Amino acid sequence: MAVMMMWEAIRRAHDEEMARDPLVIAMGEDIGVAGGTYKATQGLYDKYGPERVIDTPISENSFTGVGIGASFLGVRPIIEIMSVNFAWLALDQIVNTAAKVRYMSGGQLQAPVVIRSPGGTAHQLGAQHSARMEKVFMGIAGLRVVTPSNPRQAYGLLKSAVRCDDPVFINEHELMYNLKGEVPDEEYFHPLEGSEVAREGRDVTLFGYNISVHWCLQAAETLAREDGIQAEVVDLYALSPLDREGIRRSVAKTHRAVVVEEAEAPVGVGAEVMAVLNEECFFELDAPPVRVSAAMVPIPYNRRLEKAAIPNPQRVVEAVRRLLGR
Repeated sequence: MAVMMMWEAIRRAHDEEMARDPLVIAMGEDIGVAGGTYKATQGLYDKYGPERVIDTPISENSFTGVGIGASFLGVRPIIEIMSVNFAWLALDQIVNTAAKVRYMSGGQLQAPVVIRSPGGTAHQLGAQHSARMEKVFMGIAGLRVVTPSNPRQAYGLLKSAVRCDDPVFINEHELMYNLKGEVPDEEYFHPLEGSEVAREGRDVTLFGYNISVHWCLQAAETLAREDGIQAEVVDLYALSPLDREGIRRSVAKTHRAVVVEEAEAPVGVGAEVMAVLNEECFFELDAPPVRVSAAMVPIPYNRRLEKAAIPNPQRVVEAVRRLLGR
């Protein structure tokens, strides 16, 4: 196993897939000469040249559409949208073209395109640069949505996405690019469907994805140390399709559930998990499931207000204690 940061794992996946297949290209704002805002394409411009590592204009709808169109002809683009906040501008191409073309063409066309984009609440970037759009993308039929919580997943998911014939949206978190973790030395492909048990437990299941997995793990440590509560942590790295069987399996063991997300609660990932719990796990539950999510406000720029608006491990601990009557 090699220990590397998440951005290094993403860069490695780019490099391996571009070396293997000349039809794999990368495109996005500042990904070439500058090596990417978060260094995920560092050095690839010098290695593969400007025809395969393409610095695009500041026009998300345009270059996303160009990449999707190229994928119709057999090219496999990895499109980086510098911030998921700007993906709003490309939704027409993603929703009405990439996600629908196979269905609407009766299988005559496909869009094997990867769109990766960082999002989430970083440090004082303000409301217009703190979007958490995963709930938007997971509601689009025909689009796969994955979100890594560690470098191993980031590496393996990107490699699998590049070789997938479906369009894949990879939701990365801005605060996790310098997160260190083990990545297999040999080539590794992570499944694009499913979930992972990040920590075994028996008393309650904590469901999270990307950064909220780490809040859940920290909360589980506190609960075990201070309360003797053994919390299971389930990493929902695949948001579309959602691993309904994995959700059922864990709740059948613990009989209690807390869903943790950085986004606002309405019409979110947590709401969808709650629907699964209600529809498919109702008689397994010993208590109503609980959501821990962001306040329903635009993310403030002020640091104290920003921290107050989003969840943290202590809020997860408090939710579990209330759920278990502690």
